[in-house]
Amino acid sequence: MRSRISLRLSSTILLVVLLLGYVATPARALKMIVNAQAAGSVTPRCIRNFVSKDSLVVVNVKTNGRKGDGQVLNMSIMDSVGNEYGRPKDVVGESRTAFTAHANAAFDVCFENIQQGSHSYGLNREVDLDIDIGADARDWNAVGQTEKLKPMELELRRIEESVDEIVTQMDYLRQREQRLRDTNESTNDRVKFFALGTLFSLLGLGLWQVAYLRQYFRSKHLI
Repeated sequence: MRSRISLRLSSTILLVVLLLGYVATPARALKMIVNAQAAGSVTPRCIRNFVSKDSLVVVNVKTNGRKGDGQVLNMSIMDSVGNEYGRPKDVVGESRTAFTAHANAAFDVCFENIQQGSHSYGLNREVDLDIDIGADARDWNAVGQTEKLKPMELELRRIEESVDEIVTQMDYLRQREQRLRDTNESTNDRVKFFALGTLFSLLGLGLWQVAYLRQYFRSKHLI
């Protein structure tokens, strides 16, 4: 009986681990076409993602084309608070950019394809973009070789870090919700006091008008 319970418990734990591994590994790969545009009128194409502070981010880019084919593909990475993490120029083939986030903020990966020459029309570049964040950005093969971990131990280690990141993001969202709730409560209190002040002001003004008109009519012997 105990062996059956232990077997069922082990199967349940393994199923939970596999589900966590599936949930904690989101797909961030994206393929798009960036058309070449004349210099001075280039509209960048951007992809936005959110990252927690001190998280490792690896941006992998793969493009077609070659240097000198009449177009120059530039890339820039910047977050919403103004931190810049890289500006690779004339990206061709495979490119890899790694950085550590300086703040809890969204960051944009933007591409600008600038046409070169007066006859370079109708050109474009195909871009394969893959963004790995946190545990997904680490080289787990190297970690396993360095720490001599078994495949299951390595997978559990990766899932543990992914879960820690989820917990950190949940704490950040909870703190943000708390700040927003405090702001809403403060705004509601200000609106309430402003409404009460306006009401008492109008009431006082009405009483003053009644008293003034009564005194005015008495001075004219109208009442």
